[in-house]
Amino acid sequence: MNIGLDMMGGDFAPLEAVKGAAEFLSSATANVHLTLIGDEEKIKEHLNSYPIPAGKYTIVHAAQVIEMNDHPTKALKEKQQSSIAIGFHLLASSKTDAFISAGNTGAMMVGALFSIKAIEGVLRPAIGAYMPREDGTLGLLVDVGLNADCKPENLNQFAILGSLFAKHILNFDEPKVGLVNLGEEEGKGNILAQATYPLLKQNKQINFIGNIEGRDILLNKANVLVCEGFTGNVVLKLAESIYDIVRRRNIHDEHFDRFNFEQYGGVPVLGVAKPVIIGHGISHAMAFKNMIRISARMLEIDLMGKMKSSFLEQA
Repeated sequence: MNIGLDMMGGDFAPLEAVKGAAEFLSSATANVHLTLIGDEEKIKEHLNSYPIPAGKYTIVHAAQVIEMNDHPTKALKEKQQSSIAIGFHLLASSKTDAFISAGNTGAMMVGALFSIKAIEGVLRPAIGAYMPREDGTLGLLVDVGLNADCKPENLNQFAILGSLFAKHILNFDEPKVGLVNLGEEEGKGNILAQATYPLLKQNKQINFIGNIEGRDILLNKANVLVCEGFTGNVVLKLAESIYDIVRRRNIHDEHFDRFNFEQYGGVPVLGVAKPVIIGHGISHAMAFKNMIRISARMLEIDLMGKMKSSFLEQA
């Protein structure tokens, strides 16, 4: 498997990306080849300090960088020699099998949607994010920002995509799906939630347990937490702030340490035809290592193939 890695994305590029790649390959058991995309001179400079075994990587030079404040669509169009644009070109042309970046999130979303395309039958891809629960397990919150406004059919598909990811990547045998709402009873919530509930209830491809409230998100009540991207992004940013507060107050607690999202790597774009992982702009080596690990796992089990089959069944 060949995984493309944007070496110029993130606040600490390319050093932390090089360190993460080296750490992954030092312990990797799968046959993984990395395509390192970015400024060749800068990448090689750091490879002197953090060497990667010869034959395990290829460098593809990228003369441009899409900066964090660049307009995503405009930047992808005008910066064809950027690491993100080249990364998506390599993925779309099957020269790589997956693509990872901690760069401009908007550009990664645009690239995933328009370069790779959605799986046939998927109305809108979504982004999933991990929620650390008190019992040590992880929940998957979906969507967390790609779709601020949704229709009930979108949330129904998010539940299927999230369930497949939770089963094959998070290792839940029969993932429990909950609809994020302001009350547990059927009929609660806004128009979207009320219309989505019966679709989830009738969906034989998921294990729907009903509504879950905000207080349930960090408890092991449901493994897949479904909502539109507006609510999901608010919840995700709130969860990220918990870790920041704990660190500032010098609180040491095993559960709150798990709110360091770098240990999970980036978030997957669910519903596109090939694996795309988006990392946080402040990603360090641990995050890059784990993003590569998740990508490799998705390829190893052919998660995208399983998603395609699931939506063929729906058709």
